[in-house]
Amino acid sequence: MGYRKETLDPVTYKQWRWLLPGPPFPPVRACIFDLDGTLINSEDIYIGIYNNILHEYGKPDIPWSVNARMQSTGHKGNLEFLKWSGLPLGPEEWSAKVVAQWELFRQCQPLPGVVELLNTLADTKPPIHLAIASSTKYALFKIKTSHLPSITDKIPPQNRVFGDDRAMSDAKKKPMPDIFLIALERINEGLRNGESAVKPEECLVFEDSIAGVEAGRRAGMRVCWVPHQGLRDIWRGKEAEVMEGRTGEVPPTVGEAKEGEDQMWSRDGWAEVIMSLEDFRFENYGIQIEK
Repeated sequence: MGYRKETLDPVTYKQWRWLLPGPPFPPVRACIFDLDGTLINSEDIYIGIYNNILHEYGKPDIPWSVNARMQSTGHKGNLEFLKWSGLPLGPEEWSAKVVAQWELFRQCQPLPGVVELLNTLADTKPPIHLAIASSTKYALFKIKTSHLPSITDKIPPQNRVFGDDRAMSDAKKKPMPDIFLIALERINEGLRNGESAVKPEECLVFEDSIAGVEAGRRAGMRVCWVPHQGLRDIWRGKEAEVMEGRTGEVPPTVGEAKEGEDQMWSRDGWAEVIMSLEDFRFENYGIQIEK
């Protein structure tokens, strides 16, 4: 079974879904997690590494308006960063300096609410299938999480997709949906006891990055956006654009929202924003848990 490369536009998909019989959203049967900044605090460590390198050359700290454009975008994001910073480095030299500080990722810790959420989802009946879809490399994933069994023990190895996964060799990275569709394919390959295949609309994606949210929407999945406070501040007042996957190539700009105007749900109901996984509400997604 191959993943779908052609996916419906989020708004078109939502309009089509409402024409089907029954409730507009079926209960969630699978949760797919990004890693960096969603499950673990590695985003802050990345920022620290970037600042360490910038300071070597007398440059100021990286602002969130720039960091936001680097999240989950790989080589393209690095090129934008180098252009902004004016560092006398090529892409390979920059990457080598970042790799030289990889040991800092051994300090990674789960973000608030992560362990409790994973434990609860893993114990639900019927089970909620769990997966990771991350742009990070597998070797770096091991450095970041080898000391965190509370995360690695809950998500089966066969349900983990990384940026250097063989299946990603001819796939497009976020904000395209490929990595989430591959993760869903892995979930369905492991189903047992005659369980029906999980559909995209039965999946919930947890993401912190703009590109990741857009990728989840393009995959036809529901999305829970859990941004870093710095990223949220940049997009305040424009949360709907992010949650509806309509940011495209537009750089993040400071919103014009006033107090009390925060948008917590997308207008089509396919995505919400929460600031911590401690705030996740199972009932919003039809997930039945034992009290």
